[in-house]
Amino acid sequence: MPITVNGSQFAVPADPRVSLLDFLREDLRFPGTKKGCNQGACGACTVLVDGQRILSCLSLAVQYDGREITTIEGLADEHGLHPLQQAFIEHDGFQCGYCTPGQICSAIGMAAEAKRGVPSHVSADLSADIALTREELQERMSGNLCRCGAHNGIIDAIRETVAAEMAA
Repeated sequence: MPITVNGSQFAVPADPRVSLLDFLREDLRFPGTKKGCNQGACGACTVLVDGQRILSCLSLAVQYDGREITTIEGLADEHGLHPLQQAFIEHDGFQCGYCTPGQICSAIGMAAEAKRGVPSHVSADLSADIALTREELQERMSGNLCRCGAHNGIIDAIRETVAAEMAA
């Protein structure tokens, strides 16, 4: 079965040792997914697989045979940027921009987790609907590091789009 990336199908790499990150960047030429620490500690390589966020540096491409992968390049459509991409621009949610693709993909995956009712370490009531407070968002996004210090803009952008969408 082929791997579907951003709506297009691609053959699984012949070498089963190829990471999903290297497959996306080197073989398929999707440079938006960044190689940061290459150890799963920074979140720069976060992509969506069937809507769930994963660290592509810790994953083998062959694991995703037949699955749907979305990178930062696959979020925009013919109508323009994804609302979260636009919010990052409006709230200065980046400085150097290196972590931005992983932050955005992670935030989209995080929102889906919260909608499903998956609690975090700081969720006060494990049986209640998830309220994406600033503290809740900071905890849920803690696996995505920004070395430039754009955290306030990142959280503001997420609150404006994702948290507001959940409240509606």
